Amino acid sequence: MHAGTVTELWRWPVKSMGGELLRATRMDGRGVGGDRTHAVEVEHKGAWQPLTAREAPRLLAWSAAYPFAQNAGLRPDDPPLATVTGPDGRAYGWGDPRLRRALEAELGKPVRLRRDTAGIQDLERSVLVTVDASLRALEGELGTAIDLRRFRPNVHLDLDAPPWEEEGWEGGTLRLTGGIVLRLLHPCERCAIPTRDPDTQEKWADLLRHLDAHHHRRFGINARVLQSGRVQTGERAEVVPRG
Repeated sequence: MHAGTVTELWRWPVKSMGGELLRATRMDGRGVGGDRTHAVEVEHKGAWQPLTAREAPRLLAWSAAYPFAQNAGLRPDDPPLATVTGPDGRAYGWGDPRLRRALEAELGKPVRLRRDTAGIQDLERSVLVTVDASLRALEGELGTAIDLRRFRPNVHLDLDAPPWEEEGWEGGTLRLTGGIVLRLLHPCERCAIPTRDPDTQEKWADLLRHLDAHHHRRFGINARVLQSGRVQTGERAEVVPRG
């Protein structure tokens, strides 16, 4: 068993946009309440599909939040519409038609806005967990500080575990003292999104090359909520291996 604390909590209301650093949040079978319940979609081969920062890095220059349901005040079964803020600081409600026009001007293509309270994650009903020891080890390997936001986690842990230990946790359990229990799934294989700076969108291709060469392109581990509840930063966390 490994034990430690929850040091950061994040939710990302709109796929591929900036998100919210939280003091507390609620989780249920969908994952973190309000996480990735909105997406910007584009038409591709006759079908509408979510647009991500892989295809449109400028999405990262936009951010989304729930200013009227902050932290654990958001109900996972009934999240409100997100508020989106553009690079110029102008804020839009998700239902505002000016938001779609502003995004089309920014991205140079027709888009539509989708909302689904069940979640629009790449891996449905999931939570992404990252571990501080692995982040610090990766910084040491690359010789530079790395912004955790590149990896878009939901839960960041400081544990008494060596770096990269999470790669062997598949099938184990993460227990939080507030009552939440998560089943640990498989390590997260990274796409190109972490190569983009969250603030400047500048590409750092060596990050993905390094992960590919030394860590099977993995960082963090996916999880699924078995027992719903509330979690806050500073809370104790325990990882119980499979079996």
